[in-house]
Amino acid sequence: MLKWSAMDVSSLLLELYGRIPPLARQAVDGLDAGALARRPAPGTNSIGWLVWHLARVQDHHVSELLGTDQVWEGGDWARRCGLEADPANTGYGHSETEVGSVRPEGPEVLVSYLEAVDARTRGMLAALAPPDLDRIVDRRWEPPVTVGVRLVSVADDSLQHAGQAAYVRGMLGL
Repeated sequence: MLKWSAMDVSSLLLELYGRIPPLARQAVDGLDAGALARRPAPGTNSIGWLVWHLARVQDHHVSELLGTDQVWEGGDWARRCGLEADPANTGYGHSETEVGSVRPEGPEVLVSYLEAVDARTRGMLAALAPPDLDRIVDRRWEPPVTVGVRLVSVADDSLQHAGQAAYVRGMLGL
């Protein structure tokens, strides 16, 4: 059992974020490109889209927190997912057609991309101190969004989508 002191937010967040890659990996393991793109019904998301999206959101938001380019921009990830390398494309608000355009060539591209994003996220989390959590990063909301709220939101979104991907896999009998 892990124990944290009240001041050890870094370890707590590392534990939380460390749960995301294994869940995503389990959801895509052994699937081919066709299985990753299958949807259980019109208007629903595919396993490939769900795992791609959770990695994209984490990449996008953590790069904003760090003030750096996204991992997405520095690799061949977009082409390998059948997309343009648009750093603004995280899947948020995707139409049915846009969901269908996310076509990873296989599970390894999704897992490798998520692992690259996770490595950068974990580096940031390892250096995080409690006062860092209070820095305001988005004033478009009331109350304004802090680093801590953003990190919880990204982890929550990622874990939900990993669970959805596993559920879709079960629905499709894969």
